[in-house]
Amino acid sequence: MKKILLACCCAAFVLMSASAYAEIVLKLQTSTQSGAYEYKYINEEWGKRLKAMTNGEISTEFYSINSIVDRKETPEAVMAGVLGGDLTAVSYFTGRNPAFAILGDLIAGYDTVDQVQTFCRYGGGRDALQALWDATLPGAFHVVGCGAVAKEALVAKVPIKGVDDFKGVKVRSPGGLAATVFKAAGAAPVSMSLSDVFTSLEKGVIDAADASAYINNTTSGFHQIAKYPIYPGIHSMAVRQFTVNKGIWDSLTDDQKLALETWFYACYDDVRRQLDLQDKAQVSKDKAAGDITVVDWPQEERDKFRKLASEAWEETAAKSPEARAALDAHYEYMKTIGLLE
Repeated sequence: MKKILLACCCAAFVLMSASAYAEIVLKLQTSTQSGAYEYKYINEEWGKRLKAMTNGEISTEFYSINSIVDRKETPEAVMAGVLGGDLTAVSYFTGRNPAFAILGDLIAGYDTVDQVQTFCRYGGGRDALQALWDATLPGAFHVVGCGAVAKEALVAKVPIKGVDDFKGVKVRSPGGLAATVFKAAGAAPVSMSLSDVFTSLEKGVIDAADASAYINNTTSGFHQIAKYPIYPGIHSMAVRQFTVNKGIWDSLTDDQKLALETWFYACYDDVRRQLDLQDKAQVSKDKAAGDITVVDWPQEERDKFRKLASEAWEETAAKSPEARAALDAHYEYMKTIGLLE
């Protein structure tokens, strides 16, 4: 919070009024490192598109994880006007309410990223997230959208070929649901920022990491040390939220609001497709080179892990009324697409 207050004192206005400058500049802190493929792609390909979509009325400035405030403090920074909004992982806020864990990443719950994106956009996910933030920080910001971009690969220094191989493995994991699932599998979850993963792997603080898409893990250098990645992923499809300061949002025209929502979903639909292509290309390259052993779990192990995860969902849902409501929102959507009876 000290960092936020200091930034408030010295930061320039995030919002430049249309009447004075004819442009709104949104400073957005993301949940990815500056060297990651996802960060570079969004910054280079999609920042300019929002400006074009709004005839120069709205532009963006992207910042990597922890670059302005700690990853867990972006809501307060948005509320204070230090940031115009965030593009960050919902699961970072699990300490505020376990419902954020359930909406942020229903571990092993969905088969595809598209299912998660559809839940957010059309299945009640965005509305559930807005309601949760309204209960947590009333009037702070508007949730423009949410969605996942990848079924994350697991970074590992040791071969983890099934659930039993997790026993005793120190795994970097966000707090909450993911940590509960890893613990149930016999692993020792360790909470830390993504920016600390490389050094922690190098020094042996952790043996594995819930990190990001395979290509992001590669460009972040994790595979230089952790040479037994699990791909396709077994667990995580982390949900990003796109929020905008409530005062800024309320000042926008209906056309500008629609442009922001359209931009976000178009951007993240493109990113998930690009990441999938990049993941597959990098996996093929690594397999051919032979220095990295890509681990692909058999279906029976994936099923076993999902059963552990589903027990953890219910355990987490029992921790607060909001968490129960969040899981029920998932269940209702899952029934409509045939994942649950």
